[in-house]
Amino acid sequence: QIQLVESGGGLVRPGGSLRLSCAASGRAVSTSNTAWFRQAPGKEREFLAATSWLGAHTNYADSVKDRFTIWRDNAKSTVYLQMNNLNPEDSAVYYCAAHLGPNWPPSQYEYWGQGTQVTVSS
Repeated sequence: QIQLVESGGGLVRPGGSLRLSCAASGRAVSTSNTAWFRQAPGKEREFLAATSWLGAHTNYADSVKDRFTIWRDNAKSTVYLQMNNLNPEDSAVYYCAAHLGPNWPPSQYEYWGQGTQVTVSS
């Protein structure tokens, strides 16, 4: 079992930045591939970025690859998502997800956090 807790969401003006954190606990945390997703009202959940369990591999959705950065600090059992140049279309609930297993990239994520709200508005 892995427990995931997101933090760092909030209200930000267009063009601003936020850094989200995903704190993980439980067995095999440091060997979990971890990703960020988001879901806006009335829209499907969207993959944003993922990192392998040692951080050697990352991948990004085309829509965010020039603005978002994912990395992990296994000593702190935390995965981060730096988001720059935010716009109102980035407003959504952001979720952290984890997959235990060596496959990269994962085809599914079985552990999910509760989400953190990001609102981009002037």
